[in-house]
Amino acid sequence: MALVVLLRGVNVGGHRTFRPTELAKQLADLDVVSIGAAGTFVVRQPVTQARLRAEFTSRLPFDATIMICQGRDILRLTSQSHFEDQPVRPDVVRFMSVLSKSPGSTPSTPVSFPTSGKWLVRILARDQRFVFGVYRRQTKAIAYLGEIDRFFGMPATTRNWNTIAAICRVLGNGQT
Repeated sequence: MALVVLLRGVNVGGHRTFRPTELAKQLADLDVVSIGAAGTFVVRQPVTQARLRAEFTSRLPFDATIMICQGRDILRLTSQSHFEDQPVRPDVVRFMSVLSKSPGSTPSTPVSFPTSGKWLVRILARDQRFVFGVYRRQTKAIAYLGEIDRFFGMPATTRNWNTIAAICRVLGNGQT
């Protein structure tokens, strides 16, 4: 099954910039597909996670946190209803964060940030190392997405639900 690679904190605000499509071309022997500019890739050829991590590390012009997960896990998660109680609204974005590993124990969800007043980020659920939530389309919300790291006690990288849907299309399953 394919692997999904998510780089953390790249091509943001002019820092740690690179061209994902060029990196995908360099890894053509692994049938790598770049999805967007945020450092999201689907690797369709069989490869070990260790080799894949080494390939990305050796080609990136900077140190990066690299999250690798199974494509089948993404497909499984998108077939579930993590946003069932959340109405679709133009001012709210659905997202999934990937933690660096599955936490042993975690605080209960749902939880909102900030913890008082009008929420900007709301964590709805967690499934192993995958976190589901929504955030408001406001500049301040970006800072509160960093709370996911502190809340779970480990690094996380976040992608909006449109990116997750694009991963599923590349994996060959249109479910979103």
